[in-house]
Amino acid sequence: MQEQQKEAFREEAYELLSELESSLLELEENPEDQDLVGQVFRAMHTIKGSGSMFGFDDISAFTHDVETVFDLVRDQKIPVTNNLVNLSLSARDQILAMLDAGTGQGTVDEVQTRRLTEQFRALIPGQESDAATMEEEPQTKPDGKQECSYRIWFKPCAEIFLSGTNPVALLNELRDLGSCHIRGVMDDLPELEGLNPELCYSSWEIKLTTDRGRGEIEDVFIFVEDESEIHIDLLDAHEAAPAAPAAKDTAPLPLQSEQPQSPGRSKAPAENKSSANAEASIRVPASKLDSMVDLVGELVTIQSRLSQTAAGREDAELMSIAEEVERLTGELRDNILNIRMLPIGSTFSKFKRLVRDLSQELGKNIELKTSGADTELDKTVIEKLNDPLIHLIRNSLDHGIETPEERKAAGKSEVATVHLAAIHSGDSVIIEINDDGRGINIDAIRSKAIEKGLIAQSDELSDKELFQLLFAPGFSTAKTISSVSGRGVGMDVVKRAIEALRGSIEISSSRGEGTRVSIRIPLTLAIIESLLVGIGNSKYVLPLNLVEECIELSREDVERSHGRSLAKVRGHLVPYIPLREHFDTEGTRPDIEQIVIANINGSQVGFVVDHVVGEHQTVIKSLGPIYRDAQGVSGATILGDGTVALILDVSELMKGAMRDEASVPDRAACC
Repeated sequence: MQEQQKEAFREEAYELLSELESSLLELEENPEDQDLVGQVFRAMHTIKGSGSMFGFDDISAFTHDVETVFDLVRDQKIPVTNNLVNLSLSARDQILAMLDAGTGQGTVDEVQTRRLTEQFRALIPGQESDAATMEEEPQTKPDGKQECSYRIWFKPCAEIFLSGTNPVALLNELRDLGSCHIRGVMDDLPELEGLNPELCYSSWEIKLTTDRGRGEIEDVFIFVEDESEIHIDLLDAHEAAPAAPAAKDTAPLPLQSEQPQSPGRSKAPAENKSSANAEASIRVPASKLDSMVDLVGELVTIQSRLSQTAAGREDAELMSIAEEVERLTGELRDNILNIRMLPIGSTFSKFKRLVRDLSQELGKNIELKTSGADTELDKTVIEKLNDPLIHLIRNSLDHGIETPEERKAAGKSEVATVHLAAIHSGDSVIIEINDDGRGINIDAIRSKAIEKGLIAQSDELSDKELFQLLFAPGFSTAKTISSVSGRGVGMDVVKRAIEALRGSIEISSSRGEGTRVSIRIPLTLAIIESLLVGIGNSKYVLPLNLVEECIELSREDVERSHGRSLAKVRGHLVPYIPLREHFDTEGTRPDIEQIVIANINGSQVGFVVDHVVGEHQTVIKSLGPIYRDAQGVSGATILGDGTVALILDVSELMKGAMRDEASVPDRAACC
């Protein structure tokens, strides 16, 4: 149970640290925003308190001084400066390292921990002298600030332990605020036989004398206020004796329709707001969601088999059952896949820190703007997109954006802009990275490509084709190598990573105006809409989002092409790949074949098959290690009749055909 609570704390802490980073970056831009200050304080407050409860004492101790500083910022005793934001971001990274170290991932730099702690304590004015004065003279402060006494009634809900919260830790936080007298009230304690050790039966009456404001007292209970009964009453300044013990009738739990009679704050019982929130959302491990998706995939396969069996029998009742199962399976599939969908903004927020830090390293003034952060993608896709996007953004900052001096000389604003956007497009999402930098030098690309032997001096390529050369292995036009980029590795890896997601990537640029990188990726990787085709006795699957249309190919069409694999489609020629030859399929070619026209990175290419079966819901299965290096195949699926169909990697097929065409220019389409 304790280990489960620790894991729950880690998950919550990781989320809080992500939100903390975003809040700090926003605070740097809006230092007067007290709401942002409050967000930072509450994040630190939660990490410190929960860390102490679950044995993360190093995190709790380290976070204490950071929280104290932001408490002073809330009271406007310390201003928000770039130095404070820098320190806080470093502290956030240090807490993250401590969390990772707790799971055996890396180690913690203790020297860095001490250095940051000392720097935060240096920001706290007169820390030691104030603490000493509090002990010796609780009613008077050197700054002349008057202390006040409060009577606090705290009755947590009985299930408070089940949420991982220890009320004693909250009482200790009150002690940190000033002179504190605490009395436990056990009126609700049942007889021994009725005692449940997992429930809390205690209430507490506290008299607190402090120079802090009422808001700081309320903040102690900020994460339990909805589940607890809390009254905070200001006492007469001359009252010295502790308040009388509170019986149950002196601090009644107010009804929902009643207003609290005291000036203190009280909350409705736990079954109101908090219970509703708890029932509205739960935390589920990602592994369980992945397991559910796998099971739904198996169900889709069985449903397809049922539908196929029903279609082959003249049984109206069986057909009706199959149709109902198909409907329910489709709804279940859509709901399960939607559960795994996450806003891509969770990834976008990480890049603000990346741009900020790299801007300082490169001596450039760059602003990151985002749009479409609420666009949803499968969590697996988002995770695999992280590294390619980081590399593209680093390239944009290093190669694309000029120095402030260069921008000023070119008549541009010294502040450069990188725009990161996500847009829904059918069953795909388009992610664009735009910058207003110097653009890409086409002549430099051509020269480098000729130097590396990628193209001949006489080759005439369009700008689009030249930009695609940037994804060739080892290709780089950078004149100097930096710690950010320019080593000629990475862009080919980026393209392979995007294509592994069954996506595509394009580059466009205008010299002196900027560069745009556009990535198109499917919404999910688990179950896709596809086109099922047949060649001989074998079945193959093509991703439907790449398919534009299907046309017929007759023997006469092949003869008119004079041995070249070209088909005339709507007035222009489209190259095609005869898949029967590619996969060396035995049997006789039909008199009329089908060409499936696909659009890959803006270029049309055809795939010749014997016949088109139709649209198909494909549950993707990975290939075993024996087939890992199979060219032109990215996976497999099980059809309704139990046979296996291979999923074609259309991008790899097209690249292989281009290599073959370059080596044998006059290769005929058929024997």
